[in-house]
Amino acid sequence: LEEKIGFTQEPLIRAVGQKPEIAQLVEPISKNKDLQLYAIDQIRFEKPLPLYSLIAYSDSGEIVDLYDYVTPESTLDWTAPPGNWTIYALFEGWHGKMVERAGPGGEGNVIDHFSGIAIDNYLDHFTESFRDQDLRSLRGFFNDSYEVDDASGQSDWTDQLFYEFYLRRGYNLGENLPALFGKDDPEKNERVLSDYRQTMGELILEKFTMHWTQWANRQGKTTRNQAHGSPGNILDLYAASDIPETEGDDITRLKFASSAANVTGRRLASCEAATWLNEHFLSTLGDIKKASDKFFLSGINHLFYHGTCFSPQNEPWPGFLFYASVELTPSNPLWNDFRGLNSYITRVQSFLQQGVADNDILLYFPIFDRYAASGSGLLEHFDGISPAFDGSPFKAAAELMLEKGYPFDYISDLQIKNTEVLEGFLQTEGNIYETLILPGCKYIPVETFSHILKMANEGAIILVYDDLPQSVAGWADIEEKTTVFNQLRNGIRFAPTNNLQVMKATYGHGAILMAKDLNELLSFAGVRREQMTGKGIRFIRRATSDGYNYFVLNQAKEKFEGWLPLKAEASSAAIFNPMTGKSGIAGSRTGNDGRTEVYVVLNPDESLIITTYNKIIKGIPYVFYDAISKPLEIKGTWKVDFIEGGPVLPPSSEIAALNSWTDIGPEEFRNFSGTARYAIRFSRPAVKADSWLLDLGRVAESSTVILNGREFAVLTGPDFKIEIDKKLVQSQNTLEVKVSNLMANRIAYMDRNKIEWKKFYNVNMAARLKQNSVNGVFDASSWQPLESGLIGPVTISALKKKKIN
Repeated sequence: LEEKIGFTQEPLIRAVGQKPEIAQLVEPISKNKDLQLYAIDQIRFEKPLPLYSLIAYSDSGEIVDLYDYVTPESTLDWTAPPGNWTIYALFEGWHGKMVERAGPGGEGNVIDHFSGIAIDNYLDHFTESFRDQDLRSLRGFFNDSYEVDDASGQSDWTDQLFYEFYLRRGYNLGENLPALFGKDDPEKNERVLSDYRQTMGELILEKFTMHWTQWANRQGKTTRNQAHGSPGNILDLYAASDIPETEGDDITRLKFASSAANVTGRRLASCEAATWLNEHFLSTLGDIKKASDKFFLSGINHLFYHGTCFSPQNEPWPGFLFYASVELTPSNPLWNDFRGLNSYITRVQSFLQQGVADNDILLYFPIFDRYAASGSGLLEHFDGISPAFDGSPFKAAAELMLEKGYPFDYISDLQIKNTEVLEGFLQTEGNIYETLILPGCKYIPVETFSHILKMANEGAIILVYDDLPQSVAGWADIEEKTTVFNQLRNGIRFAPTNNLQVMKATYGHGAILMAKDLNELLSFAGVRREQMTGKGIRFIRRATSDGYNYFVLNQAKEKFEGWLPLKAEASSAAIFNPMTGKSGIAGSRTGNDGRTEVYVVLNPDESLIITTYNKIIKGIPYVFYDAISKPLEIKGTWKVDFIEGGPVLPPSSEIAALNSWTDIGPEEFRNFSGTARYAIRFSRPAVKADSWLLDLGRVAESSTVILNGREFAVLTGPDFKIEIDKKLVQSQNTLEVKVSNLMANRIAYMDRNKIEWKKFYNVNMAARLKQNSVNGVFDASSWQPLESGLIGPVTISALKKKKIN
C-alpha cells in the first residue's frame, strides 16, 4: 500500500446551549477547570487512533493477519498473494460521550459499560470514599438509564471484545469482519451481527449491571436501575438490579420493568413518573395523577416523581430549580396540595406492594430477530416495543392482550432457561403462570427452543402465535445447532382440532397449540380474560394470601355504573377509594357464567381498589349514591383573600360571580402565582338527603375544601367533587376553598420584566418546546396569563343511598 495505515479522529464537540471552541480545551478533558460550566455533551479531540487489528481477506476465503506487518512508520510491509484482497483495519476510537448535566465533581467521560476493569476503577473511588463512614441512612444506588448513544456515533467497542467474543461464541470475530460490517453473504451477515450484539448485551449485563449490584449488596444497599436504552436484553438488565425502574407513557414499554420484577421475584418495580409531562411550570397535580395511574396499570408499584435540587432558604423565588419541567418543589404553589396526591399514591401502593403479581401469560421477547437486523450502527438499543417491531406477532400479541384483558409478562431467553414446570403450570424464579406464548419469529437460540419443548414435554401448554420460529440464531456452531433445531421443529406434529383456526400437537405430557388468531388461540387454551376491559375499565391484579387485590381505572369517557365481572373467584369483596380514603364491604354476586361480580360506580379517570377474600368478611357496606336533586349553584358574594404567593399579594376582593382571578383586577392579579382563599355562606337546600355532593366545577389548579371550619378534602383533579355526610351540612354553612394555581403566571411576569432567575450552571433551564426557547434557554415572556383560581360553578346536590340488588 502506498498510503500509511492510520486513521485520524476528527474533532467534535457537542454541548447544551452555547458550546465552547474546542481549541479552548485541553486533553485529557479532566484537566480543564470549571468543566461543568461548559455543559459538554460529547467531545473528541483531533488525534491519530491506535491500530487494533489489520486483517486481509481474499475472494477465495483466505485470511491473513497483517498486524505484525505494520512498520513503526505505519506502512504495510506485505506483498499480497495473487487474487483479490480486501483489508479491514480496526482503530480504537474514543466515543467522547460525557456525563450529562453532571454536578461539580461528576463531570467527565461516561464509563465503558462493557469493561469490568472500567467498572471496578469507577466503583473503587466510592469504596474508598465510603470507608469508615456511617451509611445507614443511605438506602441504595441509582442508575438513571444508559444514555450513552444519544450522541454522535455509537459506543460499540471495548478493548477485550475479541477475547470475550471468542470465549462466548467460540469463533474469531476478527476473521469475520466482512460479515460484521454487512459485506459477506446476507444470511451470514445477519448471524454474525446477532452474535456480536448478543455478546455486547452479555457484557453490559455481567460487567456492569450484575457487578454493580453485587458491589452494592456487599454494603447492604440496593440498586435501582433504568435499563431502557441499553444495547442488550433489557429484561435481563432490569432483573439484574434489585428494583427495576422505567419511565415513559406507553404501557407496552413500561411493562418491561414490571415483567422483569414479576418473573424474577422482585417485590418492587419503580418508575420516574413525572419529569417531563409538559412544558416547564404547566403540569398540574391532575396531570401527575393520570400519569401515575398508567404506571400502576403497567404493574409499577413504587413511584418516584422526579429528581430535584437543594435550594437555600434565603434564595429569592423560585429558588434553585431542577432542569426538568414538572418542578414539584416548595416554590411551586401546588406544593400546598401535593399531600393530596401523595395520599392517593400511598394508598394505591399499599395494596400493589402486597402479595405477588397475578399475570396468567408469559410472552416471549424475540430479541434475536432484532439482533440480526442491520441498522444505522452495529448496536441496537432497546427501549420497549420500538417501531422496529411494527407488524410483528410479538407487538400484535402485547397490544391485543392489553385490549382484551389478558394479564401477561414478557420473558427473556435467560429467564425461560430458569423456568420449570409445576403441575402443568410454568414456575419462573419468582412467579407462576398458566402458559407461554411463542410469537412468530425468524430466529431463536436452539437452547431456548429446546427448553420450551422440554417444558411442553413435562406438561406445559405452549401457545404458538402465527408460526414456529424459522431458524436457529447466530453463526456459532451453525451446522450442529441447525441440525438439532430442525430435529426439534420437525418433531412437532400438528393436527386439526374442533376449532378450524387452531392446530394442536400433543407433546409428551403437554401440548403445543398454534393459530394465527390469538383470540382463538387463548380461548381454545382455556385462558380466561378479565371481561371488564370491554367496558373501558383497565386493571392490574395481585394475588395475596387472602384473595386478590385489583386496581381498576375507568379510562372511558362515560361513567361506569353496574356489575363488574372479575376473573378471581371470591366469597366476599371490599372496596377502597384511594383518593378519598373511603372503604367498605362491596356488593357482590355470582354472575350467570359463574364469575364473581362486584358493584361499582366509576367516573371517568376515577380508580378504586377492589380486594377479594377467600372467606366471608363482614363490615360496613361501601355506599354509592344517586342524585335526587339537580345541582344547586351556590350563589352570593364570594370573599377572595390572597394568602400566599407573589410577586405581591393582590388585595382582598368580593365578587358576585366566580371567574379566573386574572380577570378580577389589574396586572398584579394576572402576574400572581400562589394561593387564594374563597369564602361564602350558603343555606342547606330544602331536600332530605342521605349525603351531599359538593362539586367545585372548574378549578385552576388544586384546592383544599373547608366546611364550617373543618377541612374535608384536598382535591388535586382532574375531578373536583367531594361527598359530605348529611350530619355535617348545617342549616347555615360557611364554605372555604383554598385554591393554588401554577407557577406560570409569575414566571412569565419575571421573564417579561427581565428579572433574573435562570442562573443555573450547565444546562440552565432548557425549554421542552421549541417555541419557548430563546438562545437555547427557556423563556415565558410571551405567555398570556393562565386561568387561575376557583372558576366554578360551585354546586351542591342531594344524594340518597343507592340500592344494590
